[in-house]
Amino acid sequence: MSIEIKIRKNEPVDRALRRLKKKLDRENIIKDVRAKRYYEKPCERRRRKAKVAAFSAMLRARYES
Repeated sequence: MSIEIKIRKNEPVDRALRRLKKKLDRENIIKDVRAKRYYEKPCERRRRKAKVAAFSAMLRARYES
């Protein structure tokens, strides 16, 4: 799982870092690393996913019309 960004000719390093961050974000690598930083019990994982689903459903219902 290596991400590679090639710096283009005359491209500032800041812009290359920005492209790297966008690529990491698109591939959910940072999210995965943060999630695996510590062990989460299966029941806690289910509870967290149910909480996110309930929140998403509430937002969907609120802004449906």
